[in-house]
Amino acid sequence: MHTTGRVALITGASRGIGAAIAHALAATGVTVIIHYGSDCAAAAAVVDDITADGGRAAAVRADLTRPDGPAELLQQFDCALDDLGIDRGLDILVNNAGINRRGAIAHVTADDFDHHVALNQRAPFFVTQQALPRMRNGGRIVNISSGSARYARPEVISYAMTKGAIEVFTRTLAAAVGERGITVNAVAPAAIDTDMNAHWLRRNDQARTAAALSTALRTLATAADIANIVAFLVSDAAGAITGQVIDATNGNRL
Repeated sequence: MHTTGRVALITGASRGIGAAIAHALAATGVTVIIHYGSDCAAAAAVVDDITADGGRAAAVRADLTRPDGPAELLQQFDCALDDLGIDRGLDILVNNAGINRRGAIAHVTADDFDHHVALNQRAPFFVTQQALPRMRNGGRIVNISSGSARYARPEVISYAMTKGAIEVFTRTLAAAVGERGITVNAVAPAAIDTDMNAHWLRRNDQARTAAALSTALRTLATAADIANIVAFLVSDAAGAITGQVIDATNGNRL
């Protein structure tokens, strides 16, 4: 699948990893539809940056924690393509939106748990369900998982559960849609310096150093690193890769 002229929908793309993925795909000629949940200004800034560089992008809003959020998102996606003068259809879906409310099992509230499940687990399932009828044969789906699904991190136990579910979803979905030539893969980062991790990673030099030293490369991967992997997975070069989880942790806890 050549990326030029293709259309991508990226959830949670106003900041962090999602924004980096939007920039990386736009740079290869993909029209990117950027989903955001609340930060309109940040999403608009990503769109402006992409268009200033000659790319095509638009932003759409939907609350994916709501049961009707995925359907609303895909309706907004259709409208965005109409506004851009592009035929309706989808080639690339990146399920990136997520939340991490840190806490050991003794401290996780029912609200924390329900938010993790709603955004990290239920939303990707139903966004994908809504997206598949729009996806052209030979499409690409990439789910953002986490290294926390591979190694034990008691301080993020409910978050890690949802990411483990995403990896099962990835393998099972790949078998379900393979006959259409659609590939489904997951990318699993470790700690990335984004707004999600700012409260513990940017404000605590000791925690940042410890996180880096837990990797084989002795450094933290960046949002751009993850975006480059996603850009590869949606390219022709990765056409034989499906149902896989790509570890992008810089060799964390090997």
